Amino acid sequence: MSRTVAVYFVASPLQYLAARAVAAEFERGSRQVLVWYKRSVGALVQTQDWDIAAYMPWPRWEPLPGVWGRLRRLRANIDAVAALVGPCERLHLHSAVYDTEAINYFLRALPPRVGAHTMRARILPDGLISTRRYPLSRLRRVLQYPRKLRRLVAPELDYWCFGGDRIGSDADFCDRIYVLSGLPYAYPAHKVQVLPGLARASAPAAAAPRRALVIGQPLSGFALMSAADVQAVTMEVHAALVAAGFEHIDYKPHPKDRLQELAHADYRQIAPAQALESHLATEAYALIVGVRSSALLLARQICSPDTRVEAFGWSRIRFKSEAERQGFEQTFRDAGVVLHP
Repeated sequence: MSRTVAVYFVASPLQYLAARAVAAEFERGSRQVLVWYKRSVGALVQTQDWDIAAYMPWPRWEPLPGVWGRLRRLRANIDAVAALVGPCERLHLHSAVYDTEAINYFLRALPPRVGAHTMRARILPDGLISTRRYPLSRLRRVLQYPRKLRRLVAPELDYWCFGGDRIGSDADFCDRIYVLSGLPYAYPAHKVQVLPGLARASAPAAAAPRRALVIGQPLSGFALMSAADVQAVTMEVHAALVAAGFEHIDYKPHPKDRLQELAHADYRQIAPAQALESHLATEAYALIVGVRSSALLLARQICSPDTRVEAFGWSRIRFKSEAERQGFEQTFRDAGVVLHP
């Protein structure tokens, strides 16, 4: 029997990297069980990092065939995860959110299935979403209770109702909230645990070719900047990189940017199919640049402290209001991103 088992429910590259950091730094000695419920995450999974890892079908999108397929999928998922966990004394569950049924039911169903005497739920960071609170409205709280009706046909499906923040940060079952270093948060201070850097790649050695990464984003297409300003910023970024003597410059296009803004003929394009988070976790850069992309904030959290992260063209960006501009500036600066006008 394992004394402590840590289970990680993940649905994005960032959540996967955060789970890996938690396992290495805060759950040493625990049996490590990874469960991913978005198929695209499977390409990132390195099985040697986990005692066991498996995909879990999401009940709403992949119900079992036949009558009550969604309910039967919920029960099947509990059976499958219980088999992965095995008998244990203590159970530590990790997820970015706990209000969704597919995760919430594990809070009460899994401990008795594996013989755990204690259960703790921890929250994984989910990028910018984790920088603010999302209080449950009175209606959302009331709508939690009908979910308990599943107990009439499946006693183990006992939804754990809670109030406050919808991800579960205020709930009694949550004792720890992991956050990314440098990003602001609005959670109870006594529950917060700051994660170390998520990257495994260290900064390039002094003798290695200096590498830079340009992160593209749809600017004119999303009315964040005029086409003329996009062209001007593109040339400013290129000139700055050349002046700094970078020998190798990569360009990561945004998947929704058909214009591939900020690209340049001198850059080497990275395959757009690869998630940026996983790329940053394995490739070392001396400098990462962009404009107003939230990817710059993630880069600052994922990469080595020796990697510089800078945003160009800030004075050219169209904000909805001065308050929005100030809010973005504060967030970027707090995260350690250098802003250029």
